Amino acid sequence: MTPAAHAAAAIDVLAEIETRHRPVASALKDWGSAHRFAGSGDRARIASLVYDALRRRSSLAWRMGAETPRALVLGALAFVRRTPVNDLAAAFAASPHAPEPPTEAERAAMAAATLDGAPAHVRGDYPEWLDAGFARVFGEERAEEGAALAERAPLDLRVNALKGDRAKAERALAHWKAAPTPLSPFGLRVPLTDDGRGPPVQSEPAHLKGLVEVQDEGSQLAALVAGAAPGMQVVDFCAGAGGKTLALAATMDNRGQIYAHDNDVRRLKPLHERAERAGVRNMQVRAPRGDTDVLADLADRADLVLVDAPCTGAGTWRRNPDAKWRLKPAALEARIAEQDAVLAAAAPLVKPGGRLVYVTCSVLSAENEDRLAAFRARFPAFRPVPAVEAAVSAGLPALGAFATASGDALLLGPRRSGTDGFFVAVLTRG
Repeated sequence: MTPAAHAAAAIDVLAEIETRHRPVASALKDWGSAHRFAGSGDRARIASLVYDALRRRSSLAWRMGAETPRALVLGALAFVRRTPVNDLAAAFAASPHAPEPPTEAERAAMAAATLDGAPAHVRGDYPEWLDAGFARVFGEERAEEGAALAERAPLDLRVNALKGDRAKAERALAHWKAAPTPLSPFGLRVPLTDDGRGPPVQSEPAHLKGLVEVQDEGSQLAALVAGAAPGMQVVDFCAGAGGKTLALAATMDNRGQIYAHDNDVRRLKPLHERAERAGVRNMQVRAPRGDTDVLADLADRADLVLVDAPCTGAGTWRRNPDAKWRLKPAALEARIAEQDAVLAAAAPLVKPGGRLVYVTCSVLSAENEDRLAAFRARFPAFRPVPAVEAAVSAGLPALGAFATASGDALLLGPRRSGTDGFFVAVLTRG
């Protein structure tokens, strides 16, 4: 397929997403199934263009003067990929499988349109109804913070200390030009191609042998700040597929015990295979079993309970751009209720003197500071550890620069720390 044909396919996929309100991954999968002639490389390029259009949907629509799938794809090619207008028009005219060549109005927009006069939510490419929430966190810089969340995300890997060190992994991945991440001592960052694609990690020997796992640097840092250590009793209360579980197990050097729990057994399924590949031997999976409290025996026993709470994912929009446009106020309210519930359920597991670490991949105060305030009103025995102190204790003093205004938590993000957006708060039980 030619690049022009990729553009036509991207327009079709965006139209499917718009008319049927489908997640982008499902729409892309179905397009590939219906167009068997498209190879894996073609499908990847089409997906990359679709994601570029979705990341910048509002600002592209503003510049193009329309929010149609065609306008978004043309805008992504012009403003994200910097394709010269004349080159684009020539490529479209030369291919029978391309969209119609740009009109004069489209050419003018692609050549000269700006974001002058655009409101913050347009310049920042986030839903208008979230503007007050972004203003509360970022103030006058909310458009810049939103724009950073609309950039392409890098490919970050975590080196598994149970299988080797970062130097070993860097040598194994030299052909990918992997380089150390600036903040995590276990991170490697792999450059993307010009069209935003990463290498096939799942097929790489270093991954197959458990030396590396895909994990954003921000997620790595959240696990490190939690402070798991050899010999501890640790509960990963919302373990999901287990990314942070594996990171915690590695810092524990397979000594002590880590209990992986999630209220949805389906989310835990990948963890078994991942733990075996990673060489984790100190993990128990505590899957839900009807009305049985599968963690009852751990009450008042845990040195550390990590609550990686369900959230809107507003810090991961670089990787899931369609999620921000599908997010509605009712969904935010549902996540808030879930966050309060998991904190209340996790608190009794923490032993006196132990730690509760609250993490979200959101930048919204409603899911972060507000939830901690509500939790502490119900559980006054828990006291926050100053973010600078938590960072120093984890051996990561540079993270103190990302403390929130109150100083009680860390707030990471692509503009601040070059990572996905994460909120991390450490509390101790008195």
